[in-house]
Formats: sequence, C-alpha cells, structure tokens
Amino acid sequence: MTEFETHDPALDSDQDAKRAALSYVSEAFAEGCLDGIDGDCMAQAALFAAFQELVQTYGEEATARYAEGFPERIRGGTYTVRPQARH
Repeated sequence: MTEFETHDPALDSDQDAKRAALSYVSEAFAEGCLDGIDGDCMAQAALFAAFQELVQTYGEEATARYAEGFPERIRGGTYTVRPQARH
C-alpha cells in the first residue's frame, strides 16, 4: 500500500486545527505578557483553563490518565523550544 492510499485527510484537518488553536493561545499569552502579566501567571491560567475544558469534555478520570504522561513528555523535551540554526 502506498503512502497516498493510507493517508487520512481527517488527520491533517485535526493537526491544522491544533496548529491554529496553538497560534491563538500563543497570541493571547504574548498579549498578556505585553500587558505586564507575569509569564508564570499566564502559564498557570492557561493550564487551568485547558484542564477545565478537558474535564468538561472527557471527564475527570480520562483527563487524569492523559495528564499522567506529562512527566515523561516534559523530561523527553516535547515542550522544549530550541532556537533554530541560522543559515
């Protein structure tokens, strides 16, 4: 089977929606920081809002299971932003 035959356009749509959502959140985060709100406060508020939405959508147990994977992803560098090399 070729890559084309196994490609699911719905996955692209989901990834595009996640990229757009991250862009909105990043913009709101930057605006808050520009208004003088500490980055740590913005991060805590963003996490609270995110978990509140996840619990409302999926329930407490499913959200807790999802959150159990965070330590490994954090330590593995999933959320680490590295400067891009200049060419």
